[in-house]
Amino acid sequence: MKTLLVCEYREGKLLDSTYELLVFADRLGAERAMVLIGSDAAPPAWDGTVYLADAATCGEYNPDVHKRIILDAARRAEADCIVFLHSSYGWDLAPRVAAALRAGQVSEIVDVVDNGFVVGCCNAKMRRTVTPKSGKTVLTIQAGAFSFQGPTQGTPRLERIEVEGAASLQEFAGYEPAEKKDVDLTRAEVIVSAGRGVGKKENIPVIETLAKALGGELGASRPVVDAGWLEHSHQVGTTGQTVAPRLYVACGISGAIQHLAGMKKSGFIVAINKDKDAPIGEVADVLVVADVMQFVPAFSARVQK
Repeated sequence: MKTLLVCEYREGKLLDSTYELLVFADRLGAERAMVLIGSDAAPPAWDGTVYLADAATCGEYNPDVHKRIILDAARRAEADCIVFLHSSYGWDLAPRVAAALRAGQVSEIVDVVDNGFVVGCCNAKMRRTVTPKSGKTVLTIQAGAFSFQGPTQGTPRLERIEVEGAASLQEFAGYEPAEKKDVDLTRAEVIVSAGRGVGKKENIPVIETLAKALGGELGASRPVVDAGWLEHSHQVGTTGQTVAPRLYVACGISGAIQHLAGMKKSGFIVAINKDKDAPIGEVADVLVVADVMQFVPAFSARVQK
């Protein structure tokens, strides 16, 4: 199998999602090539082919032009699969490319199994395995589902794709970033999450203190968000963010399947729960059987020392 990985480049920077695409391709055991579109774009350091297009003439993003470039790169790479991140860029381009190729599309992949791709369904409360038919396939992968490995090393083999003369009825106007309220949990090295076992909204600062003491970020389970104790941007799980930090501390979280699916790939998992039989104990490296509001303050104090 040959894959073409579609990198994302924004405002002079290659986005870290590039490396998640590489991890996904490794999981497939596939040959890898990349296509990178951007003005003065610098390709990642890795040993592989990069199809490079300078999009200065059409702005940083133009779906008509980018689609043509990706199709050209797919033809040169003889790609069986074209892989995007499940981002605003991927949402817009993947269906266009799939339609042009008359190819099947599988969206928001969270895992790879022997017989296909795992995706969420029923408002992300369940999962199903999708096995594409033979032929070309367009895929999008969920951010954070394939652990970010960081920059690689190597010297890419560059092949230029010409953009001059590409016609389009659209014009790139620029980016308008959303209001930033919280950090991106998918990039956090340490996450400390609050669950319903915390008891009440007024106890959330206790969990936040531990997160800060560990140099991490504050997460939450869905019941905490639904109760209005924290904003949705903190939610971990299939209906929130899929994360894979080096350390994940679950405070008062029983371990519903939606939450476990969103954090079970963490490097080391510590769960604090009064119930020794809580489902989260099945994925935890360490299960602390204790009252969260007694244990966490003591833990924070020890870490701060």
